[in-house]
Amino acid sequence: MPFRTICLTSALALTASSALAEMNFNRIASFATPLNMADAADRSAETSAEIIAATADGMTLVYTDSPLGVLGRIDITDPAKPMPLGNIELGGEPTSVAITGGFAIVGVNTSESYVAPSGYLASINIADGIETDRCDLGGQPDSVAIAKDGSFAAVAIENERDEDLGDGRTGQLPAGLLVTVGLTGEGVLDCDTLKTVKMTGLAEVSPEDPEPEFVDINSEGEIIVTMQENNHLVVLSKDGAVLNHFSAGSVDLEGIDATDERGALIFDENQMSRLREPDAVKWIDEDHFATANEGDMDGGSRGWTIFNKDGSVVYESGTSFEQALIQIGHYPDKRSDSKGIEPESIEFAKFGDTPYVFVGSERGSAVGVYDVTDLTAPVLKQILPSGVGPEGYVALPDRNLLVSANEKDLIEDGGPRAHVMVYELQDAAAQYPTLTSEGADQLIGWGAISGMVADTDGMIYAVNDSFYGFQPSIFKIDPSQTPARIVDVIRVHRANGQAAQKLDLEGIALDGNGGFYLASEGRTERLIPHAIYHVSKDGLIKTNKGEIGIPAELAAVEKRFGFEGITKIGDTLWMAVQREWKDDPKNHVKLVSYNLETKEWGAVLYPKAEPKTGWVGLSEIVAHGDWVYIIERDNQIGGNVVTKKIYRVPATDMVPAKLGSVLPVVSKDEVRDLIPDLQAFGGYVTDKIEGLAILPDGTTFVSTDNDGVDDSSGETFFWSIGKM
Repeated sequence: MPFRTICLTSALALTASSALAEMNFNRIASFATPLNMADAADRSAETSAEIIAATADGMTLVYTDSPLGVLGRIDITDPAKPMPLGNIELGGEPTSVAITGGFAIVGVNTSESYVAPSGYLASINIADGIETDRCDLGGQPDSVAIAKDGSFAAVAIENERDEDLGDGRTGQLPAGLLVTVGLTGEGVLDCDTLKTVKMTGLAEVSPEDPEPEFVDINSEGEIIVTMQENNHLVVLSKDGAVLNHFSAGSVDLEGIDATDERGALIFDENQMSRLREPDAVKWIDEDHFATANEGDMDGGSRGWTIFNKDGSVVYESGTSFEQALIQIGHYPDKRSDSKGIEPESIEFAKFGDTPYVFVGSERGSAVGVYDVTDLTAPVLKQILPSGVGPEGYVALPDRNLLVSANEKDLIEDGGPRAHVMVYELQDAAAQYPTLTSEGADQLIGWGAISGMVADTDGMIYAVNDSFYGFQPSIFKIDPSQTPARIVDVIRVHRANGQAAQKLDLEGIALDGNGGFYLASEGRTERLIPHAIYHVSKDGLIKTNKGEIGIPAELAAVEKRFGFEGITKIGDTLWMAVQREWKDDPKNHVKLVSYNLETKEWGAVLYPKAEPKTGWVGLSEIVAHGDWVYIIERDNQIGGNVVTKKIYRVPATDMVPAKLGSVLPVVSKDEVRDLIPDLQAFGGYVTDKIEGLAILPDGTTFVSTDNDGVDDSSGETFFWSIGKM
């Protein structure tokens, strides 16, 4: 499907969701998995939320936590205030969970090695954590499903391969298989009925080594199994008879970014005949199921598919889902050469009269909400922010809720912990996205938004930082629309037409003549200078003194925490330095000046907050009226945040002293604490408040940096805080 057609299709849906008072999913809460750990437990231990299920009344969530070897439980009686119910210890690694009555049916991996896989299926009383039954599975379980009538469970036994052997290829025994076991009552596993179903000899890819990945059961008791590495699908009866099996096929991908680690979003490459290699699968009705085509060895088609159980393709998303994520800043550039956004999870449920398929992007950290009333032409209604590394979803239509389980725990990197997030279908406008390039004449990929500036015509210009160091860009934003729209992009380049590489753009100011001054944060160990760049309206770095390096007095005391914003007052540029340089008093940072007429440098000192944990620094500076506004933030995230604030300094205090002399200290007043604003988005509080823009009438916009969706939720928040 051509890009323009895709844009129009998604634009109609997403625009309608914000413009009309129709039902939309909005995030209402998030729950950090460490909250389920015992008081005496080591809260710094890695934890996770992977596969998730809910009790029939929708009041309790149960999720698998592989690193801790437990089942986590959450009380969502009040879904806006999830409460911990504690963890249930298991004798191995839980891989999947399903619920019948008040009991969790969980697959547990106890394998000693790849060649000696083992595991069991346990029934556990959710209320008290007591195991009531256990069946040995004879292999490593990967997915569990329970028949809708509660009569039996099906388990995909993957017996996964050792990716360090044989170039990571399949063909490593023992082979995987399917297991069914009867349920004769609530929490009662009839292990005597356990049946193993061999799946060898079916797939074209490594027929001797099937690796069943995901399983689901329809209302007729028919079982659908994905064999991801084998690129194959198998439909079985409840008795284990193979009713049909067929290749998952391939997709031609055009207009994608297939090159890794180049620090640029360029969507001009193709991957033809790309194997789907589906991961999760869900029945939609008795005849149709949907797959999330994550890929593994040779594939990953970056989208999702609806199949008829006869093997025919009813709908193929192609690149449309990935392009929709690109438009909202959720494209994971570092995964370009692999599987792009990696759709991994899928869920189906009917809310009222509307059937929905929810498609989770593991690497894009988002979920697409599709109306599948017409199975041949699903409509993308929304894209929701889903936390880092969404692995599983559960829909609770009786309570108008959707829940995501996010497996990535970034404790070692000081990032967010693993989370479970709750969304509610509301009679309200869609809260997310807050910024999109949807509707532009070209596909504009973006992310890592840092500095911003408002123009007199009501437009806002923003720059991206060093994450896209080989594609430094200026984005033109129309904030009058909801969500705000990136309507154009200006690439920063040199006279030879090449991109101005290795810039870390953190600030932007208007030059008064249609061009811009850009502040680049230096990293001397990476040969990136602290500098100011004067560029034309089309992004050309001016050849006549268009690059302004810092003077020797600053170079002698600089650290890598450099310019984090730039603003213009008369003939003087002012740059905010993020953190202390070598000659700065504790908790004081420089506001550096450069006079464009006299070429003189100077500075004042700004008193920043004492950090409670980590560090506190500046991330933006904007002059407006009689004041200079500054964003001050700590580097904390989630429940550890303390400082995310806007302060103002009287313009009369901005009188620079000569570098090397005693610098005057400016005064400051707090204008706004941004933590409540960030909490209102329903997720954990992000750390990087980076952009501030003030329109001529004082209307003020704030934005966050999403770190290029690298070990990040990918969420960008762009919102107005009213008039200064």
